Amino acid sequence: MSDKSNKLIIPGAAGLVGQNLIVLLKQQGYRNIVALDKHPENTSLLRKLHPDITVVEADISKPGDWQQHCVDGDILIMLQAQIGSKHSAPFIANNITSTQVMLDTAREMGIEKIIHTSSSVVESVADDDYTETKKQQEEMVKQCGIDYCILRPTLMFGWFDRKHLGWLSRFMHRVPVFPIPGHGRYMRQPLYVGDFCRIIVSCVAEFPVNKVYNITGRENVNYVDMIRAIRDTIGAKTWIVHIPYWLFWLLLKVNAVFDSDPPFTASQLKALVAGDEFEVIPWWEIFHVEPTPFKQAIEETFTHAEFSQYELKF
Repeated sequence: MSDKSNKLIIPGAAGLVGQNLIVLLKQQGYRNIVALDKHPENTSLLRKLHPDITVVEADISKPGDWQQHCVDGDILIMLQAQIGSKHSAPFIANNITSTQVMLDTAREMGIEKIIHTSSSVVESVADDDYTETKKQQEEMVKQCGIDYCILRPTLMFGWFDRKHLGWLSRFMHRVPVFPIPGHGRYMRQPLYVGDFCRIIVSCVAEFPVNKVYNITGRENVNYVDMIRAIRDTIGAKTWIVHIPYWLFWLLLKVNAVFDSDPPFTASQLKALVAGDEFEVIPWWEIFHVEPTPFKQAIEETFTHAEFSQYELKF
């Protein structure tokens, strides 16, 4: 069993998983938390919400003063990741280089346990920068010489979702017409980030040594049905319209010319229609976590009185 006084080091703490995880860790009595993230605005929000923990704005792909905050660390919870970009360099910096620097720091500071958030894409048919760098990142963790537990979540959603379903919901409020590529019946296995964070907390308490788990959303939901569920929950009046795949792809390419960091890219569209179906293990039994039904999770995501109001920045 984990000591609640254990020092938890969390790189990538100001993103979707980190913002949710820290809420849950504090509810469970953990206070000795060092949160690392390089995004100024999102890190500022994390500090505002949690003035009782150590929040450090730092780029962990480069050695620096932030490493001193890892002294006497007990468990490293690696969340940092580059999910989308038009260029390869950010994937290399934030998925590969940052991991190498973080692992070197963990060895130097004597950290003995790593919980690594990988991704279901390591078993995907997709072939893009995100998939390839996440595969490399996972292998680096396995070879680092420190006891690890690797979790491979599918598409996640929940409070603080700046991309994925969160961005889709905000887009619906701004436009009268919401485009769907092709027939829209692309099977998704969305995972509620609240459930995933409870799995991480379970790993902190009872660390599974050198294990790898595929953490897949329990319910299969078609993409178009997911969009309808979001629209109905937030009360948007947008009209859902199906357009040809090639036209949707072209619109994304045109948008990428004007947006330096688009929330949805052509490579992500390709992954959407790839037809991946990921293994579903009984994680609810393994980690003693009660799965949240998709409909309930959508309602919690967009109607929670306190946390649904916050929007992370790109």
